[in-house]
Amino acid sequence: MKLSRYYVPTLKEVPSDAVIPSHVLMIRAGLIRMVSAGIYSFLPMGYKVVKKIVEIIREEMDAIGGQEFHLPALNPKEIWEQTGRVEAFGDTLFHVKNRDYVLAPTHEEIMAFHAKGSLTSYKDLPQIWYQIQTKFRNEPRPRSGVIRGRQFLMKDSYSFDTSFEELDKSYALHDKAYRKIFDRCGLKYFVVGASSGAMGGSKSEEFMVKSEAGEDTVAYCENCGYAANVEVAQSVVQAAARNGKSENIKEIHTPNVKSIDELCEFLKIDEHQCAKSRIYINDGKPVLVLMLGNDEVNESKLQSIIGGVVRPAHPDELKEITGADAGSIGPVGFKHRIIADNLLKDANNMYSGANKNDYHISGIDFKRDVTNAEYFDLRVIESGENCIRCGSKLDVFKAIELGHIFKLGTKYSEALGVNYLDEKGEEHPIVMGSYGIGVERIFACFIEQNFDEKGILWSKPLNPFDVHIVALNMKSKLISETAEKIYNELSGTGLEVLYDDREGVTAGFKFNDADLLGMPLQVIVGEKNVKEGKVEVKNRKTGEKKIAELSKLSEIIKEML
Repeated sequence: MKLSRYYVPTLKEVPSDAVIPSHVLMIRAGLIRMVSAGIYSFLPMGYKVVKKIVEIIREEMDAIGGQEFHLPALNPKEIWEQTGRVEAFGDTLFHVKNRDYVLAPTHEEIMAFHAKGSLTSYKDLPQIWYQIQTKFRNEPRPRSGVIRGRQFLMKDSYSFDTSFEELDKSYALHDKAYRKIFDRCGLKYFVVGASSGAMGGSKSEEFMVKSEAGEDTVAYCENCGYAANVEVAQSVVQAAARNGKSENIKEIHTPNVKSIDELCEFLKIDEHQCAKSRIYINDGKPVLVLMLGNDEVNESKLQSIIGGVVRPAHPDELKEITGADAGSIGPVGFKHRIIADNLLKDANNMYSGANKNDYHISGIDFKRDVTNAEYFDLRVIESGENCIRCGSKLDVFKAIELGHIFKLGTKYSEALGVNYLDEKGEEHPIVMGSYGIGVERIFACFIEQNFDEKGILWSKPLNPFDVHIVALNMKSKLISETAEKIYNELSGTGLEVLYDDREGVTAGFKFNDADLLGMPLQVIVGEKNVKEGKVEVKNRKTGEKKIAELSKLSEIIKEML
């Protein structure tokens, strides 16, 4: 491709709205342009990379028996209502004006719709169906360029099996395919246990890359390899053990004390003597959640435990439910459901709110005074806590999710009536799995892991071009004819070649663009070397340079690649 005719609008300046490296470089290198917040166009060179990623995904999905569909982004709302996901997705689900349709953020419902009535016998199963399609989510705060947008390209596949044992096989096939996809794309990644969220299901795993730009937080043990999204991660921490003889409950006046830290300062006690209270609304009913000290409620864990629609109670609801405002709420006398973190089980001589503004209670014995509490792991874990597998220290850091695989089970088949007949003629719901990959995320994460101060560092197989020819003076007949000959010869060997044949552009400008665009090799055609029948070949990543004879150029380039 000749750069004089190729639309690659590079920029010198860093865009004001771009912060992370991939976003900055994708805009500066003319790979994408923003149309609106969270909505991007892929320009020719950027789309070239997208197509390479898509082809890798397609090859690996076909290799495990996947069959490719192309499904509509516009879905009838009634199908989504049958599975309860209109409410589960909430405001992130785009509704079309007449409210009878939605723009699909994923396609479990539509795949199940096609399976219903066609996969009717055990002989029709198993099946793996997939598509690579544009999806829509109304992200309230789109950020990080294409990593979290409102419109995005996604590979999603779905398995249909007769049993959970067969689902295990389909799940393992996808796990293997995903590892091959990310390996082929040259990414450094790791796999973590995760929450299924609005997807539902019994098990899920995320394929992640470590990045400060990540919207997920991951716990990782370097010693044993334990890894989990903090939505589900667990650690070993000290519980609030019983502390001598239980005291009697006592009400204490605590004016203007609202937080755990303020209570500890006022009473001169340790935070691990305190039970923090949070009120949630679960399908319209209040639930009190108790945490030890300053531990935070992991709302994903809470959601998976109690199910339904869960949200924090609004400030104006607290007084009606408990008789007090936030900061003065506690378990003693609370008349609704109580859920407590495991660290509080059997604790005594604890402090918490009195359900009366400006008052707290001391001497709380959870075995004696909070007999209706249910105990679960509810904590958000913190860096430095001990691994549940080996006891080593955990590292907690930001990461970007590349892909997510779910064991859905029968959630969607039961809701939509997707059944099959077994060998005895008995009817059962089909067992499903769901498996997603963000195409643009692979693109962005590759750049996050492969750049320097000058620009992108491409490598096969994602590089838009293998070789970037930089002709330093197109007004020179010797230079232009030599560069043209090199371009034709290299292209004829099957290499993808970008040729900077622009006239009236300085050598410095061409060099800067070549480094910014970051093709693996640069062939620099300059007057001095050409007169000697030679050119300079530069490895963009290492900076290594070789003077190559024109007669041996193809051979040298293939060696360097």
